[in-house]
Amino acid sequence: QVQLVESGGGLVQAGGSLRLSCAASGRIFSDNAMGWYRQAPGKQRELVAAVTRGGSTNYADSVKGRFTISRDNAKNTVYLQMTSLKPEDPAVYYCNLNQYNSFSIRRSDYWGQGTQVTVSS
Repeated sequence: QVQLVESGGGLVQAGGSLRLSCAASGRIFSDNAMGWYRQAPGKQRELVAAVTRGGSTNYADSVKGRFTISRDNAKNTVYLQMTSLKPEDPAVYYCNLNQYNSFSIRRSDYWGQGTQVTVSS
């Protein structure tokens, strides 16, 4: 069983920065990717950024050049450095881990409880 705990959300002024952290615990396999999704009021949850254990990254077009995702494999922790925050960025941000369990021979997704990011004008 895997648990994800997020931290770092809060209120920030437009143009400011925040850093989100997510620590995974439990049975973590080497074949995995961690990332951040967000869900704004009235909208569907969408991918913000993701990173594999090997360091390959994927970003939503709306955050390219502003957000940076990174991870510490030894700690099973993923970070999202958010800069130049815009009015469209406020949302609940959810940490995600997708991994291949070599024992059960299946891929599984795990989600954190979410952390609120609010941007003031």
